[in-house]
Amino acid sequence: MRLILDTIEDILIVKFKGELDHHSTEEAREKIDIWYLDEGKKNIVFDLRELNFMDSSGIGLIMGRYKMCEENGGKVSIVSSSSNVIRILRMSGILKIIELYDSIENAINNSLEG
Repeated sequence: MRLILDTIEDILIVKFKGELDHHSTEEAREKIDIWYLDEGKKNIVFDLRELNFMDSSGIGLIMGRYKMCEENGGKVSIVSSSSNVIRILRMSGILKIIELYDSIENAINNSLEG
């Protein structure tokens, strides 16, 4: 798994490439939390467009960041076009509380407006 972190205004953009599973989530969680807290961000956009696989630990990672953002008055958005990843997100129920976007631009614009 490759993790790329970037920021735009009060948004932390988290891009995953490859597989997000129990082997990689702990390191990703630590890096995301450090960036989010140290940079004083409010919102997180998860870019999952280049994610090939995600298991329940990936869902747990996203849910944990959702709770953290909510406590700080922010929100989490997800960008994905992969039918496999979207299916996993739907089955988990996470899309009932987190918005799914088809482009990073739409997710960023929505976060900046909210």
